[in-house]
Amino acid sequence: MCEPDDSSESRSEGTSTGRSFSLQTDLEKKDDSHTKLAPKRSKACTHKYLKKDHTGSKGSPNVPMLTISEPDSWEINSSSGMKYGQYVDWEKIDPESAVRYKKILSTDHSGLKEMARSGFWTMPHTLRAKAYHHIIQRIECLPNVVDTDTYKDLSERLFEEHNTSTHPFPKFMADGEIPRYCLNKAGLNSVRKILLCLSHHFPEMTFCPILPALVSLLLHYSEDEPQCFHSICSLVSYTDPEKRYIDQTFLTTHASCMTFGDLANKYCRGIRKLIASSHQSLFEFYSDWIMWIFADLPFSYAIWVLDVYLIEGYKVLYRVALALLSLYKVSVSSRVAHVDDFKQDMKRFVENVSRHSSIDALLERAFSIQLPTRRELNFLYNANKQALIQRGIQNQSSYQSVELGGFCSSVVSMTEMRVVWAWIPERFALFSPVRLFSTNDHGRSLTSLYSHVEGCEPTVLLLKTVDEEICGAFLSSDWALRNHDGNSLYFFGTEECFVFTLRPGMERYQRPVLHISGMSGTSESPRESFSFFNSSSSTCRFTHSARTNQDPNYLSVPYTSPQPHPPTARFMAGNNEMLMIGGEGGHALSLFADLFEGHSEQCDTFESPVLCRGRFRIHSLEVWGIQHTMTLPPHTHTVPNTLRHPQSQA
Repeated sequence: MCEPDDSSESRSEGTSTGRSFSLQTDLEKKDDSHTKLAPKRSKACTHKYLKKDHTGSKGSPNVPMLTISEPDSWEINSSSGMKYGQYVDWEKIDPESAVRYKKILSTDHSGLKEMARSGFWTMPHTLRAKAYHHIIQRIECLPNVVDTDTYKDLSERLFEEHNTSTHPFPKFMADGEIPRYCLNKAGLNSVRKILLCLSHHFPEMTFCPILPALVSLLLHYSEDEPQCFHSICSLVSYTDPEKRYIDQTFLTTHASCMTFGDLANKYCRGIRKLIASSHQSLFEFYSDWIMWIFADLPFSYAIWVLDVYLIEGYKVLYRVALALLSLYKVSVSSRVAHVDDFKQDMKRFVENVSRHSSIDALLERAFSIQLPTRRELNFLYNANKQALIQRGIQNQSSYQSVELGGFCSSVVSMTEMRVVWAWIPERFALFSPVRLFSTNDHGRSLTSLYSHVEGCEPTVLLLKTVDEEICGAFLSSDWALRNHDGNSLYFFGTEECFVFTLRPGMERYQRPVLHISGMSGTSESPRESFSFFNSSSSTCRFTHSARTNQDPNYLSVPYTSPQPHPPTARFMAGNNEMLMIGGEGGHALSLFADLFEGHSEQCDTFESPVLCRGRFRIHSLEVWGIQHTMTLPPHTHTVPNTLRHPQSQA
């Protein structure tokens, strides 16, 4: 693993905690005899903690600045080392590398994917550089995004002929840092120049926390600044939405964060419960997920992830982050009581991941996860993005938290409700819970329950037994669908449904790999895909494609024509005599007409054990809905918008 030439500096520019970093750093100079000077720490800008004003004038004391220094006379050129030995026939010095490069040139996309995963071009340095150049040339992006003169023109306009120039901090890097990795001071200076040019070339790119790390990593393998700039422009301008590379706004970045949260809920069971039950913020924890890879991972790990990322796109980032999270879960489970800040603890864990896993083992773990197809991931991503838009969250300043300040329940405590809210899909967890039905307020009958919850989806059912056991279910579809076949029991619902226990122990039960329905053209087997939204009936409000006058109070997502569930999909059913949740190999929960008694069995639908002691007596029962996904009737009880996500700063 390589190290920066100035060993006393951290691998990321900056001296403060978190992700703030120095905004002004000049190149150190060497004397004419090329004697290396003693290491010197970069100095933080004296006004770096002042409020950022991205529209301020150049040099204003309220505007964070980057200082760009031109190389001194001893620097022959601005390349990163690719042009040394220009008189040498490298194929004769390293014939094996030459053979490998020819094989790369003749390999199709599928073959390149296998090469990247196996580390085919990891050594020597020049082979990886050539491989990157070849791969990025193949990326389909908008035509004529960047020509050879674009960077030169931007650079001349921004930096002119001055040895040192100062510029406003790029707005897409708010509260970010520049990972240094193995770059020397000239390389770090070049990263700043490229980032400033990118901010001018893509003014619509307003939030992109991974960009500094991508520029730093690619500069290690670029001939010069223009080539690195061109490579980044190709990734930013990539045209296939299902294989996207870079999120460019707060809206798209946060939608990706929510998508990762949904995946983590399925593939890393337990970590959400640990964080939610400790009263720490899940949003804050997951908001850094992509920075685990492109900021916190050591260079030798991050660069191998970049190998695969350039071939496979965004999906590989989900894989690697899930693998890191699964390793962290093992590490933290034995010391959870001593963790005061999960976000910082995860950062330290990733920085020292070599103590827990080699890069080969990490990638093997990542690619063993059976993720949904790109199309399915894009479907979920768009649903999360739509939920953010309907919540009015399109930038940091519009983000509001969800909390339980006025929470009142006869079944669960506030902490237990936080855990439940940590389990539900991310696009619903944006909104506050609202109590629709309570046996204490509305009496004990299924008829009363149905009358209060019909027209609302999704819902959360909570019940407490006379033995102080607490269990429940997240139910994705409207109970009005139970009338599809008269008063006979008709199963409906989606595979987002799950059941859970809260007392005596907290556990969620849901099949980890599910079949996706309602999406035409998928050829995946049931073990390789899963459903996020789709109801067994085309009358489901959330996915009704025929609804033309959409009520703005209802969430909606782009959707293809609904298709029936597989025959084994038995999630929820009910009539006036009985309400049932789960129907394969037994009912996870059965409630009788008077809501005084119920029954629980082992259930294959959710792979759940008996939730309560077989047949039980109900002490109290509540049904909660999601505010803003329904038109609230006057009998509902709402709580303030602050359960799960802390207030973000503008």
